Amino acid sequence: MQQKGEVSKFALQVDEEHKATELRLLSAAGPHMRAFHLAWLSLFTCYFSTFATPPLLPVLRSHLHLSPVDVAHAGVASVSGIVVARLAMGPACDLVGPRVASAALALLTAPAVYAASAVSSPTGFIVLRFLAGLSLANFVANQYWMSSMFAPGVVGRANGVSAGWANAGSGAAQFLMPLAYSCILRLSGSPSFSWRAAFLLPATLQVVGALAVLAFGQDLPDGNFVSFSRSQEKRSLRKPTSKEGFWAVVADGLGNYRGWILGLTYGYCYGVELAMENVVAEYFYGRFGLGVEAAGLVAACFGMANVVSRPAGGMISDAMGRRFGMRGRLWSLWVVQTVGGVLCVLLGRMSSLGASMAVMCCFALFVQAASGLTYGVVPFVSKRSLGVISGMTGSGGALGGVVIQLLFFSGTKYSKETGISLMGVMVLVCTLPVSLIYFSQWGGMFCGPSTSENDDLEEDYHLLK
Repeated sequence: MQQKGEVSKFALQVDEEHKATELRLLSAAGPHMRAFHLAWLSLFTCYFSTFATPPLLPVLRSHLHLSPVDVAHAGVASVSGIVVARLAMGPACDLVGPRVASAALALLTAPAVYAASAVSSPTGFIVLRFLAGLSLANFVANQYWMSSMFAPGVVGRANGVSAGWANAGSGAAQFLMPLAYSCILRLSGSPSFSWRAAFLLPATLQVVGALAVLAFGQDLPDGNFVSFSRSQEKRSLRKPTSKEGFWAVVADGLGNYRGWILGLTYGYCYGVELAMENVVAEYFYGRFGLGVEAAGLVAACFGMANVVSRPAGGMISDAMGRRFGMRGRLWSLWVVQTVGGVLCVLLGRMSSLGASMAVMCCFALFVQAASGLTYGVVPFVSKRSLGVISGMTGSGGALGGVVIQLLFFSGTKYSKETGISLMGVMVLVCTLPVSLIYFSQWGGMFCGPSTSENDDLEEDYHLLK
């Protein structure tokens, strides 16, 4: 804990590394809570930009002559680049710090969002959705930044709330983009001008968010990353030691079967969320005859649920872990994601607007909470290779979104309602491997810990509290 002479240096209570041991959501005190709010707001704008297009698809289809195949390919493009971009963002954070890495990516991808105002062909539309989607790799910088600012006892909560609030940007886009389009249309009378002008909103928000991160953010409690390249703060982010070697740590992570299972699991909670953000507005527009604004408002409920659902998942995982240990964490993940799969199946089979909206809201709460529950298990897989395991899990989520888009929402093989129900079946099947996760020191869903404990293994995997 902080020494007496250091009490006035920080507004929050800190540990010996000056990492905050508490999370005050209503505070913007620097450097900890300022970094927290800058991190989630910047990622919020990236989600807003990436998913600014789907709620306007009913208008864009006719103006850009988009076929169902074009729309499907654009949806795949918007999430496919995240798989590689998230893997690259980790080393970028190691090199220049999360503040610069986050701002640089947002500024590099913002021109693609501005360019959406001038797009005139299906090919250009697909390319711009791919480039805008790369900004979602900022999720890695977001979590990295939280890990550098908050102590182990509170970093899980900080990660969950920061990611959940940021993910709500997709829901905000579903509501605000149709609203912006309608307002501009009333003033200009030109549908073509109106949707093009509307895209200036997400692009500008993304630039402002990035500049705010650069101007007001701080990488570490005691300064910026470059100034502490050999400091204890940087070492605490679990970088490989010279003895272990970088590739040894990578091999350790890739060889851990638990990381692969969590990547698969995350692919069918977060990946499902990505796919739904691309189709939900058009689904309600086409199936129930809603207007652009109304469909966007309904779709916004799905994304905005992240404000409470994902943080709740992390808190449930912690609570179940305290009460039942690892068995509680794994069972809660399996139960919540399985219920989400059942609700997804039901959503595609609902024939009335009211029932569909009710099931969709419940589905959103469960599938997004499952994302928080997944990351409640990730830190326990490997202390030494935590970055690799986190990258595998995050990339698995993006890859799941790509697979879902390709299988169920590309072309005309399935109607959207059938695709949604089949997606739910895949969620049910791909959640089953959670039962195979076992830790010799903590046990699994069905078995307790091993009677013969290995001290070295305990050191490798133990998460300090």
